[in-house]
Amino acid sequence: MLAGGLGTRLRERVPNLPKPMAPVAGRPFLEYLLDALARCGCDEVVLSVGHLWQKIEVHFGNSYNGMALRYAIEQTPLGTGGAIAFALAQLPPDTDAVLTLNGDTFLDVDFAQVFAHHRAAGLPISMVLREVEDTMRYGAVLVEGGRVQSFADKGRSGPGLINAGTYVLDPRWFRTLGLPASFSMEADVLQARCAELRPAAFVTDANFIDIGIPQDYDRAQQVLPQWLA
Repeated sequence: MLAGGLGTRLRERVPNLPKPMAPVAGRPFLEYLLDALARCGCDEVVLSVGHLWQKIEVHFGNSYNGMALRYAIEQTPLGTGGAIAFALAQLPPDTDAVLTLNGDTFLDVDFAQVFAHHRAAGLPISMVLREVEDTMRYGAVLVEGGRVQSFADKGRSGPGLINAGTYVLDPRWFRTLGLPASFSMEADVLQARCAELRPAAFVTDANFIDIGIPQDYDRAQQVLPQWLA
């Protein structure tokens, strides 16, 4: 799980915490994400951390809700792709599939179903895509025949699918990409190599919120407890 971002847009609201620890309805946001993983039978989580990472470790320690926690501590920002690669290095070399997700995004989907969909597709990477009324903030993802075909730039309004920031991927394949230590998962892998990869698409309309901007952080205070009631 990527939990090391600087959270610059949210810093006025939570100046002394890493973004995943931002309080939502009295609890750190990261607890909601870990609870969702535990419900799906997850038994181990690697947290890719950086900015103020000690506050995450002090709160959670080495286990949470029956899951073992490990920490991949970035000394310098590695980008989303570099952070994934750094975290994967903590896993056994023969690991064939892992779930990766963002520490500032809640998606109320059954991750066990996402895994099953990935294995049935037989591809090195699968993407979870969320149906939204307006793709302007995120950019649209175009799908054909159950596979991602291309990406549209941010700024275009209208309904469509967006990248929910949740993937299942084969670490052995990921290591063969030969990318530098710091890179973007979105720009340098998914978009740059889309024509050859054509990732499997898992499409959902499940409850979704990204707390990366103040407006959605405020909205999360109300909707997350409602969704989980």
